[in-house]
Amino acid sequence: MCPRRSARVLVVEDDRRTAAFLDRALSRHGYDVSVAFDGPAALAMANADPPDLVVLDRMLPGLDGLEVSRILRRTGPAPILMLTARDAIGDRVSGLDAGADDYLVKPFALEELLARVRAQLRRRSISHASARSGVVSYKDVRVNQDTRHAFRGDRSLRLRPTTFELLAYFVRHPERVLSRQELLTNVWGYEHMGSSNLVDVTVLDLRRHLEQGGAARLIHTVRRAGYMLATNGNGRV
Repeated sequence: MCPRRSARVLVVEDDRRTAAFLDRALSRHGYDVSVAFDGPAALAMANADPPDLVVLDRMLPGLDGLEVSRILRRTGPAPILMLTARDAIGDRVSGLDAGADDYLVKPFALEELLARVRAQLRRRSISHASARSGVVSYKDVRVNQDTRHAFRGDRSLRLRPTTFELLAYFVRHPERVLSRQELLTNVWGYEHMGSSNLVDVTVLDLRRHLEQGGAARLIHTVRRAGYMLATNGNGRV
């Protein structure tokens, strides 16, 4: 039997002390770590030796983290965990919209970073082993889980991978209240995320795509409970 290969993690961080800290911590926990200190170097390293996961700082010299994320997303499937010092909702949405699968606000606890890394790698492994197939639909929304294309009516929805997975989960479970924890567990693979608003930010991103051109809202907020895919919000938002 061949020995199990260590997951390859590319750390992209221009602060040398932070980069060294991440390198030591991830290596100590069994990951094969490479470090890039700017955007162009990160892209060159990812092209030469595609990583299993990228830990990407948002603020980088040469090419910022958002642009690096967009390019990485076009060229490979590796999950992207973005590190950011910006805590505003708009900043988080822009990071996710650029292709990041998750974000972590600085300063962060090492255990939280490690948990996010494990969850992203586990989700990628599970999705490869048991990918959903076929076309699922609800009203005028169609999701092709084989080609990974989504449509509302005749309009193609250009969704990042995690937003696509979130939409597919909603469409597979329509007209039912889905708690934030259920979504975290089944879309992100996170058992617990404390007070993180990752689900809320990603729903905001998904709504923006679904509601372009004034299309009616389909994903409604159920206060203190979660979200529901339905044609009628019945007083929900």
